[in-house]
Amino acid sequence: MRMRTCKWTGIPVASLGEDERKKLLELPQLLHRRVIGQDEAVGAVAEAVVRSRSGLGNPNQPSGSFLFLGPTGVSKTELAKALAEQLFGNAKLLVRIDMSEYVNASSVTRLIGSAPGTNGYDKGGQLTELVRCRPYSVVLFDEVEKADAAVFNVFLQILDDGRLTDGQGRTVDFTNTIIIMTSNLGAQHLADAAAADASHKDDATEAAAAAAKQRVLADVQRHFRPELISRLTEMVVFRPLSGEQLRKVARLQLRGMAARLAEKGIGLDVANAALDVVLARSSDQVRAYGARPIKRCLEKDVMTRISKMVVQEEADDDCYVTVEADQGKEELVFTVDKQADAEENDAAAASSSSSAAGKKRKRRPPARYLVVIDDDE
Repeated sequence: MRMRTCKWTGIPVASLGEDERKKLLELPQLLHRRVIGQDEAVGAVAEAVVRSRSGLGNPNQPSGSFLFLGPTGVSKTELAKALAEQLFGNAKLLVRIDMSEYVNASSVTRLIGSAPGTNGYDKGGQLTELVRCRPYSVVLFDEVEKADAAVFNVFLQILDDGRLTDGQGRTVDFTNTIIIMTSNLGAQHLADAAAADASHKDDATEAAAAAAKQRVLADVQRHFRPELISRLTEMVVFRPLSGEQLRKVARLQLRGMAARLAEKGIGLDVANAALDVVLARSSDQVRAYGARPIKRCLEKDVMTRISKMVVQEEADDDCYVTVEADQGKEELVFTVDKQADAEENDAAAASSSSSAAGKKRKRRPPARYLVVIDDDE
């Protein structure tokens, strides 16, 4: 709220609260909590945002404008969501436009709205209406290379003037937005460099990655108009994720699933061996699609199974679901530990006179208050 007040009133950042200034300085660390393995990209974006938010940026342009480059499934969209969450307080303050739907010149009308007297005039434009209702947001133009050349004239106006006039003649302010465009141009160069990593030493790997990055940027310069590239705050290249980075992404996904289950009173305990099974099942598609197959596999093999257990009343609103691997490490094994059963077992153990039965197992708090993930971190 204070950062928004700064924009509205012109009060310098230095006059705002210590918490906001600290959050701005810690932006790279905050973004890294959601974005794995993209240190260079996160650093470049964070530095540009700090420059803008310090009051030294152009007040008549968006707070930042970026072209995110790289293969699919490397957290380009995730970084956009993380920025929305950290800067505007809500990851849902992300306006996403799929540019594959704007492949001809007439599609400009869909972005800004129809002219007076034409069909659909009263509906407004898809872009202008969204930003008019959410002036503080991250605007994501996905797969921008697929858009018609006429659409780029709209981008130039936004990047130059920080505003856009819709079909009804209203001026929509973009100066409080962050503009992000994503593209897969040149992604194969990065994939080829990553595939050669195993046979190279670290210095050779870095050299190959740097060369691949330059080839990507060369492809971008051939495809996009120079006047668009020159108006961007930064072009950011995302690298393919390594095996260990993909594992960390899987853990993040699991934590999100565990949080969803905890809201329903279900605790989740996932063993590392079970995570190995999931990673193995999705490994064939990872090179082509990055981390996305891992998320699909977790949803299909873990969440779908637990959902069926809830419907079949095997799991209730006060239990734990433990996910492990079988001995062959090929299948997932699910067990349910209900709180009521635990209380009965504890009572039986307490009343038993034998030493074995008298060993009370460690009690867990109610499942609705606990998220359990078994990992190395």
